[in-house]
Amino acid sequence: MAEAANMDLVLMSPGAKPPVARIMDYGKYKFDLQKKDREARKKQKTVSLKEVRLSPTIEANDFNTKLNNARKFLAKGDKVKVSLRFKGRAITHKEIGKEVLDRVAEQTKDVATVTTRPKMDGRSMFLMLDPINAKDNKKKK
Repeated sequence: MAEAANMDLVLMSPGAKPPVARIMDYGKYKFDLQKKDREARKKQKTVSLKEVRLSPTIEANDFNTKLNNARKFLAKGDKVKVSLRFKGRAITHKEIGKEVLDRVAEQTKDVATVTTRPKMDGRSMFLMLDPINAKDNKKKK
């Protein structure tokens, strides 16, 4: 039947009892699958992780510059890791670092949600911010 129709006989599920075969144009079938894969990849959004580094003794202007960079990353849809590196004896005052990270979280709460609260990792403390999407706002309403 397949030869008469100038088509291919394709075994769809050989493990089934009885095996399932289909008469189709196999070249066109493969092309359609590749086309669907390309479309799916186009619609995919890749989220990258950006990092903003601070120090516990950061000045106001430097803090605002780093905050603006984090806001830009969040506006693009990237996740932001805000890390704070302790140098020397500064590690004995972890509460100062926590206050700086809490201030970042407070300043970005209109554009980001905190996914990981400030926590220590060796000599550094970090927190993770995820952007708030327009889709999320619609779901909440």
